[in-house]
Amino acid sequence: MFVLLSQVCWPGGAQADTSAEDIFSKQNETALVMKVEAAIAAAQADYGVIPRAAADEIAEKADTAHATQEDLAAEYGIVRHRMVALLNVWRRSLSPEAGDALHHGVTTVDIYDTVMVLQLLDTIDVLLADMSAQEEAMLCLAAQYRDTPMMGRTLGQHALPITFGKKVSVWAAQNRRNMDRLYEVRARLRTSGLLKGAVGTHLGLGDHGAEIEKRVADYLGLDTPEPADWRPARDVFAEYAQVLALIAKSNAAIGGEVFRLQETDIGELAEVRTATAVGSSTMPQKVNPNLSEGLIYYGRTIPALAGVLLEDVESVFERDNTSRPNTTLADISIEAADMVADSAKLIGRLHVYPDRMRANMDATGGLIMSQRVVLFLGERMSREEAELRVRDIAAASLASGASFRDALLADELVGPRLNGHIDTLLDPATYLGLSAGQVDRTAAWIGQKRAERGEPVPAACR
Repeated sequence: MFVLLSQVCWPGGAQADTSAEDIFSKQNETALVMKVEAAIAAAQADYGVIPRAAADEIAEKADTAHATQEDLAAEYGIVRHRMVALLNVWRRSLSPEAGDALHHGVTTVDIYDTVMVLQLLDTIDVLLADMSAQEEAMLCLAAQYRDTPMMGRTLGQHALPITFGKKVSVWAAQNRRNMDRLYEVRARLRTSGLLKGAVGTHLGLGDHGAEIEKRVADYLGLDTPEPADWRPARDVFAEYAQVLALIAKSNAAIGGEVFRLQETDIGELAEVRTATAVGSSTMPQKVNPNLSEGLIYYGRTIPALAGVLLEDVESVFERDNTSRPNTTLADISIEAADMVADSAKLIGRLHVYPDRMRANMDATGGLIMSQRVVLFLGERMSREEAELRVRDIAAASLASGASFRDALLADELVGPRLNGHIDTLLDPATYLGLSAGQVDRTAAWIGQKRAERGEPVPAACR
């Protein structure tokens, strides 16, 4: 009877075509309030608190057709209380007995906090669906470029060679850890339906208050509520927001890398855009970043919103109104959903330039292979001496612009030891460590995680 978005689809979550805007629309909020009220009435009837006929009528008329947004707005203009406005309008369609039984012994904040729990659960399922698509795009991209060498950079400088597939597999693993965090906070939210009353003691529900609360959770498809009242701390909502902040920062980091790797001076990636897309109104040659730039911005706004919700953890006594009804949870949820959808699109639109990756590795004339040279020489002479010698040669080569290869061979100490090996030692494509294996192991690890969660099997890479 009480079918919610969170009981329908991915895996056990929101409809694939449901958006966060839909979830937090006034229409959906009203529908959820009515469903929660109907669940309360049904549970109270189970324990003889209100008549069964009244509960059945409330359930039958738990439909926004009996509480239109126009009527609610007009009534709110009179009573200036959102719950009272809804009850007044709804009762016009109910018999006196059902109207009297509606909202029996419960408090407004319980209703709206439980509605928020349902909305957040639906949002999490939307996020998980998009993050799964994002993950699959990353795994396909990582597999495609599993063996493609590129420059690994530390502190903004050329360091050692990696593969582009390895880089993307790091993104995919981070995305999966964030999915795990969402699963964890979802489990906590599922035990966070509230019907404990104004001060958290079930006053107003009678001797069976705790049992009624559990029955309401059952009707709403939630798990058994925690025994203690979490409202004074509001840590459940704060935790949800902090997870979204971490997801935002993760995606901002990806966006930042993509943004920089498509800079003119690096040119290893590009965001594919439509032929009619304009990069600049005054500079015809420009092909500007788009989605990656947006991810960087989300990495600023979403954590800022999470900070507001973290402040809500500090409240006074059993409840205060400093965390009064606001749009922050809706705002952060909608922004997070938009961000994840954009990130998935970005991964699918990336154009990779392997030749430019190779050119950038060769830009320093083999200097990026100095570690390999030291390790090779360390087996043929003192490792400390080899390191000092190669460091001096590298510094001189960098300062003069001379060939690192020629400088090594010209050195009287190391040159003879490198003859016949120098070309292999300076080839970055043969010095990639376990990059390719890391791609494979990451894909296997994610596949195991998917199986454990019972997630849908992804489509094959195209």
